[in-house]
Amino acid sequence: MKLPKTRKKYCPTCKKHTEHKIIESKKKGRNAAHPMSHGSMKRTQHRGKRGIGNHGKYSKPPINKWRMAGRKTSKKTDLRFECSVCKKMHGMSNGGFRTRKVEFQ
Repeated sequence: MKLPKTRKKYCPTCKKHTEHKIIESKKKGRNAAHPMSHGSMKRTQHRGKRGIGNHGKYSKPPINKWRMAGRKTSKKTDLRFECSVCKKMHGMSNGGFRTRKVEFQ
């Protein structure tokens, strides 16, 4: 998807519409984005439940192969907007949109 490098947007700091520079934020991996999710290694180590034995749901090993059956083909864009006046940065108000590739021109 092709997007312009700059866009006029509302700046919550300046409290008016100003020119904003658009930047795509770096994607985080699964462990960084959800460090305490159910199958993560960090979580099982954090809980102190290792090895075999009757620890209920924690006796199962952490899931290390995330092969999701109905996975999406693209991730949502994480766009950041930098105000040209106050140089403050803010994200998108809605959750972003799905696209495989974002290109700024």
